Amino acid sequence: MQAADLGWQEFFADARLQTIIGMALANNRDLRETALNVEAYQAQYRIQRAPLLPAVNGGGGYVKQRTMSGSGYATGEAYSASVGITAWELDFFGRIRSLRDQALEEYLAMEENRRGAHISLVAEVARAYLTWLADRQLLAITEDTAATEQASYDLIKRRFEEGVATRIDLAQAQTSLQTARANLSQYRRMVEQDENLLTLLAGGPLPGDLPPSTDLAEQALLGPVPSGLHSDLLLQRPDIMAAEHGLRAANASIGAARAAFLPAISLTADAGVMSADAADLFDGDSGTWLFAPSIRLPIFTGGRLSAQLDLAEIRKEIAVTRYEKAIQTAFRETADALAGIGTFAEQLQAAELGLQANQTYYALARERYDQGVDSYLVLLDAQRSLYRARQSVVVIRLAMLANKVNLYKVLGGGWKAKS
Repeated sequence: MQAADLGWQEFFADARLQTIIGMALANNRDLRETALNVEAYQAQYRIQRAPLLPAVNGGGGYVKQRTMSGSGYATGEAYSASVGITAWELDFFGRIRSLRDQALEEYLAMEENRRGAHISLVAEVARAYLTWLADRQLLAITEDTAATEQASYDLIKRRFEEGVATRIDLAQAQTSLQTARANLSQYRRMVEQDENLLTLLAGGPLPGDLPPSTDLAEQALLGPVPSGLHSDLLLQRPDIMAAEHGLRAANASIGAARAAFLPAISLTADAGVMSADAADLFDGDSGTWLFAPSIRLPIFTGGRLSAQLDLAEIRKEIAVTRYEKAIQTAFRETADALAGIGTFAEQLQAAELGLQANQTYYALARERYDQGVDSYLVLLDAQRSLYRARQSVVVIRLAMLANKVNLYKVLGGGWKAKS
């Protein structure tokens, strides 16, 4: 099973959501910053790799000099050209290679962080979109409820004016109506804020020609989750991969710190030509050469090298701790998400059955109130129960879908068997 085999287009079938995710991956500023950081670490790796090869420099010179000779003056000219290697460290003990390996692992860790940011952004956009759908549905439910409350208030007011209803009935109807209006303003605000969040995640205004949205109840995320998922799947998580590369980088850092105790052998070499006449500069008998190896051995550094080695070893222990924590976190997050797969389905089924019961309760209460059998308080309780039941179904359905999105994220991009 490989999480990386599953693309987000296969997981999220809603055409409108796919379009918004595509916009976010192309324009989101946080993701762009992460990508630039990856490029920076890649450049740093190239910098650390360069000292393994000699730096070859070329040069040329021209000197014209006038000197006094006896009673007269003499003027001389000299031309030179050379190609040389300046202080190239021969990496006999692996110090430069260790620094190169450290930079490589840090770059690879940053690349995994970029992949993790990609997956997190997809999940965040999906959650924001599903929340927007849920809040729109809650707004529609509240609008229906507010209309019902307005009709009930108007009815109670007429009955009060006719002397049939009591002042308590009128006050209760007015309280219920104002509560519905307050909820209406709340959900209108939430829907607008959801749209603002989607605009931010997408990196710009959402176009007006987006595909039509699918109702929350019709959202088809990839499923069901296959049974028998192997724990090796968690090793595809970007955070675990990044922690593993961080551990390797720490090991390489220890190698570089240990090599610093050993002699550093450098080579300076130069080959060139010199001539008093530019036309004869490259004649065979005008050549010069220089070969100058050197060795540097640390004798007394005031404990600096020992401290650097201790620091590298401590950082390795920190990296081990981070790696272990990443694995523990992965198991906990995945277990939580898997636990929600079955329980949310059961909870939603119970909520839907409860909604059916509340609809029956409201219909009976309405009929009995119209017939004068029950008081308005019974009808009011039925209205509020029905409103809460309709809200509950939407909220639980949103939580179930969000949990599935979270499972996609915690598995490192979903699940799918290799072909």
